[in-house]
Amino acid sequence: MILTRHEIGKLIAEEKLIFEPTLDKYQDQPHAVDLRLGTTFYLPKIWKITDRGREVLTVDVTQSVADNFEKIELEPGQFFELAPGESVIASTLEKVSLRSDDLMGVLYPRSSVNRRGLSVDLTGIVDAHYSGHLMIPILNKTTSQIIRIYPGERVCQIVFQKLASSLQKEDAMRHGAQPAKYEGAKANGLDGKCDADEELELIRTGQLGQLKKQK
Repeated sequence: MILTRHEIGKLIAEEKLIFEPTLDKYQDQPHAVDLRLGTTFYLPKIWKITDRGREVLTVDVTQSVADNFEKIELEPGQFFELAPGESVIASTLEKVSLRSDDLMGVLYPRSSVNRRGLSVDLTGIVDAHYSGHLMIPILNKTTSQIIRIYPGERVCQIVFQKLASSLQKEDAMRHGAQPAKYEGAKANGLDGKCDADEELELIRTGQLGQLKKQK
């Protein structure tokens, strides 16, 4: 069941759903809440200096990617320009806290942002009991236009749904064989985090049969 602004407002009043800073009137939608762009941006690096010299970065999802991004902090009123084909990860301005056992969220882009030539790749799930900032991957999908974005823009929306049954926090925070990786994430702490070492080692070494035996 997707919640309307009436159910969302009730959850906020009961402090079962919290936005920090609080929502303004422009974010109130019939069955969603618009989220604003924060001031923290993560720009992918393409090279680094090592003992062997200047190396082009190879992104390996089985290894930590924290060093593959340059973190940029803007002030309100400053802007961020994306070159054609350039991608960036940004934080939401709002910290979102879901404090109900049967509440989850799903992130979607705003169509008005997509019409500007930006691709906001959001189909992410916000788990029950999650509390923290959210990451927004943004791509300039044009071949010739520089697109300027500002902290504070409404760039995506979160839709809230009721779960078929309740989940206690301990259960909701268990993702596969490890705790939720981004629980409590701050705007300046959204660097990529790897999956469990044991799982990644089986993937790296091609032991897929052994991987599927893990229970």
